[in-house]
Amino acid sequence: MNIGHQDFYTQAILSMAALVGLTSFLMLGQGRLLRLIFVFALQGFLLTLTTALTAYSLDNHHLYISAALTLALKVMFIPWMLRRQVLLMNMHRDIEALKNNTAVMMGGASLMVFSYYVLHPIVQTSSTIMLNALAVSLSVVLLGMLLMISHRQAVAHVVGFMSIENGLFFAAIVATNGMPMVVELGVAFDVLVAAVLFGIFFFHIRTSIDSLDVDRLNRLHEVDK
Repeated sequence: MNIGHQDFYTQAILSMAALVGLTSFLMLGQGRLLRLIFVFALQGFLLTLTTALTAYSLDNHHLYISAALTLALKVMFIPWMLRRQVLLMNMHRDIEALKNNTAVMMGGASLMVFSYYVLHPIVQTSSTIMLNALAVSLSVVLLGMLLMISHRQAVAHVVGFMSIENGLFFAAIVATNGMPMVVELGVAFDVLVAAVLFGIFFFHIRTSIDSLDVDRLNRLHEVDK
């Protein structure tokens, strides 16, 4: 495949897919929570650009509303909420030492290759955009799960969970040329509710043990037994 022979929309979507996958990979190696949140916000901004580009290229005007909701929630509100929690806990200077950091990064690279390997057979029956959109979406979902497994901080777990939703959202926008408006509003509402619940969850943890380390929560659970 020669990307130079593709139309502008295809080239732009393929570039966005590569950048979205790169941001998920970068989140794996972030030890500072503020940097992790920044990369997550950057991924949300890329999703906003992808949605707006799809709306413009396909003349699908309701996708502009979806782009605006993505910008408000995933670029502004959720990163602001997570950053606020990190600053309130005075964790912005903490560096999380990842266990087997090299193995985690190698595992992330392997998951990206695995995603393309699993979905490669569909290239014969679908477009280049479909293949790359689904492969990147699957890799983002898998990398989000790996992020939740490899990091101890609850904030990183929230970012991993939201990153999984980003992967599914990217596939829905690109592969289906936009979901029905009612579905997009429902997804945006679910993300907003989840963000609010995570904020309440962080507040209760902060007032009880003054830490967002999942390992400390597990030790408290063992003591209660």
